[in-house]
Order: sequence, then structure tokens, then C-alpha cells
Amino acid sequence: MKVMIIGLISDTHISNRASKIPEKVFETFKNVDLILHAGDVIEESVIKELESLAPVIAVQGNVDILNGLDLPKSKVITAGKTKIGLNHGDIRPRGDTQQLYYLAKELDVNILITGHTHIPMAEEVNDVLLINPGSPTVPRLSDPSVMILEINDNEVDLEVIKIGKPVCSSLQFAQSKLENSKKID
Repeated sequence: MKVMIIGLISDTHISNRASKIPEKVFETFKNVDLILHAGDVIEESVIKELESLAPVIAVQGNVDILNGLDLPKSKVITAGKTKIGLNHGDIRPRGDTQQLYYLAKELDVNILITGHTHIPMAEEVNDVLLINPGSPTVPRLSDPSVMILEINDNEVDLEVIKIGKPVCSSLQFAQSKLENSKKID
């Protein structure tokens, strides 16, 4: 089997929380064979933009349905001998690895890619690799990120790619308030 390189992205939230996908995402994904989006796409234009680089498989996030974007809840793909599940991961408690493990078992996959927490994570639980690429646009308590997953038969390599500087809406609000108060003085 030829090595398969997959771009992983989630929680882009274009246009309800961010205006566009950062250019570094396009640079990072320029040589991938496939892009998996783990939900909260919001605008179908995001899928079309990413499709300019490679085929895209996307699933529905908890906010997508509110914005009328009808995507499948889960998808399973096979890369070589590896079965990969894709789901937004809208579980309680948020990001709970035990719940995600059970979801992977329901989908009968070796790797489960989810989003929802906006925090990058890779953790092996028993025989399942749980992956969350974080968010390139609205991260939570982390840097903006995407991931590159490389599969060569049963060999898996994963790289977290930092997309930009940390984004903290509280700090941005405080900064804009400070700038506005300087204008008043």
C-alpha cells in the first residue's frame, strides 16, 4: 500500500465565530490525499475551499445542524488495513475518553477522529487511537491547530501543526477595551 497522508481539521466555525480558514491550513494540507473534517463546519463553502486541495469527508457537528448544514453524524473509511472513524464527539462529559472509546467500538474502528473540545489530543485507549485535531480558528486553552495523519499499512504517524498564535477571546476583549479607553483619554 502507498502511504496515505490525511489532513485532520475540526471546529472551523466559519462564519459564526471566525471569518475564514487561516492560510497556513491550506499550506499544511497542500500535499494530502484526503481531508477529514470532524464537524462544526457551519458553512458549506469551507468544504468547497478544502476540496481545492484534496477530497473532503466531513461529519455533522452540534452547531452545523442549527445552521442547516446536513452532514452525516459518523463516517468510517479504510486506509490500508486501518479503519478510521469520524464523528464530532458531542458526548458528555465533553472529551471523555471512555465515551469516545465506546463510540470507536460501536463504529468498529482502530482510530477515532473527533472534535468538539477545540483542544488537540491524541491518546491510545486499549486498542483504539483517539485523535482530536483541535481548532485552527477558535481553540480553547490551546494553540490553533490541525493535524497530519500518515498511514502506511498498520504504521501510523501523527503530527500536530500549530496554525497561529494562541487565541483567547477574554484577552482580545481586554485588549480592545484597553485600546478603546486610550482613544477616549
